[in-house]
Amino acid sequence: MSEKEVRRRFSREFKEEAVRLVTEGRRPISEVARNLGVHENSLYRWVRQHAEDPAGCFPGKGHLKPADEELARLRRELADMKEEREILKKALAIFSKHRV
Repeated sequence: MSEKEVRRRFSREFKEEAVRLVTEGRRPISEVARNLGVHENSLYRWVRQHAEDPAGCFPGKGHLKPADEELARLRRELADMKEEREILKKALAIFSKHRV
């Protein structure tokens, strides 16, 4: 993309309506894409994402699907626990030296 081209962003509602036009309207993706002014590949991807996870598709910029949010939270928690364990190991080593 050149400097002057700006990547278009579409709202969740727009994507859902586009998918609805394809799935419920029984209209070809090429026709719906042309009428809405979006690339066919984008619309194919939106339809596939909606078919895979209707409730969690199109979470928006900066948001994750609920399952991905839970995974990220658990990874952070695991990292914190590992850090605490290493601190405790070092403290044990320090206190063990002083007891001798």
